[in-house]
Amino acid sequence: MRQRRSPEELHLFHLRADIGRAVRDGKHDVEVELRREYREAKLASVIRAAVDQAPPLTDEQRNRLAALLRPTTTTVDGGPA
Repeated sequence: MRQRRSPEELHLFHLRADIGRAVRDGKHDVEVELRREYREAKLASVIRAAVDQAPPLTDEQRNRLAALLRPTTTTVDGGPA
């Protein structure tokens, strides 16, 4: 018997199909946006799985992890602003 896909898996499946259609149809701008959306959805899936398997996090731990996803400002030489 075939296992049902989760809504998350279906979303990723459909995004991959949409990317393929955009490539086939030569819609580069659409392809770029779909690839960005796919990477975000895939990353969210990996993060969700890791958080689900981990023991509860403290507020401080959550803040440190969230900081990894916030944009940082750097100077021309690559150091912090």
